[in-house]
Amino acid sequence: MSAPDLTVDIGGLKLQNPVMTASGTFGYAREFDHYIDLNRLGGIIVKGLSLKPTKGNPPPRIVETDCGMLNAIGLENVGIDGFIKEKLPFLETLRPPTIANIYGKTVEEYARLAERIEPLDAVKGLEVNISCPNVKEGGVAFGSDPKIADEVVKAVREKTTKHLMVKLSPNVTDIALMARVVEDAGADALSLINTITGMAVDLSTRRSKLANVTGGLSGPAIKPVALRMVWQAAQAVKIPIVGVGGIMNATDALEFMMVGATAVQVGTANFVNPGSTMAIIDGMQTWLQQEGLDEIKQLIGTLVVD
Repeated sequence: MSAPDLTVDIGGLKLQNPVMTASGTFGYAREFDHYIDLNRLGGIIVKGLSLKPTKGNPPPRIVETDCGMLNAIGLENVGIDGFIKEKLPFLETLRPPTIANIYGKTVEEYARLAERIEPLDAVKGLEVNISCPNVKEGGVAFGSDPKIADEVVKAVREKTTKHLMVKLSPNVTDIALMARVVEDAGADALSLINTITGMAVDLSTRRSKLANVTGGLSGPAIKPVALRMVWQAAQAVKIPIVGVGGIMNATDALEFMMVGATAVQVGTANFVNPGSTMAIIDGMQTWLQQEGLDEIKQLIGTLVVD
């Protein structure tokens, strides 16, 4: 019996399997080269990129919490020039498609980043992080205002022919509305969810455990919220969805696909076990064989709702 087919297509970008790495948890891939076979991944999403190098927030900026972790890294990165010069040459040697996660403080910054990345053949797609504050709109996050989200996605779409995935914020009232807005603006796929804003305090010092006070909650604690939002978004749009949030093993990943995701991203699990992506790929194959399924695509959106 031949091995089950794990290939998927997320809006024109074909992956050898549905397991991608979540931005910000995998560096620029080289950091994991000694732990896993990078060429087995479905896709590699690099650490979020800005126009200029960013130092990020002061420490402490990572705190372990019950069933997860809080991070307030502050989107530290080498900047687009540093990425092209220092990081891209290694990524060019790998088989899985590289997707550049981008962010900006203005619509113009997003557009300029897309323009810079457009000529880079080794970068097959963009993941637009719209959870960032828009400095021209009083700090309102792009991803929490439908009008601003529409503007940034359209601006990026005008500057690139590459695959365009938009990462949605969970800090909204209506995730289905945001999904439809982004789809209409030209996205090829959606990824959700980004981290949920949270905080942790130290009772003895009466201070926040993070220098930034608040941070993004990730890990198993947010999985139920992520599953719900992926399911709701899948009912609202026709473009593929990439599920993110608390995926620690193959069972978690398969559940996301059952509620409507075409692929998944693995994030916090990489900190717990650097080999988690490999275990998830292997676990998917084993489950499909046990269920007598020939293709992973047969699982997508099969949740039974009475």
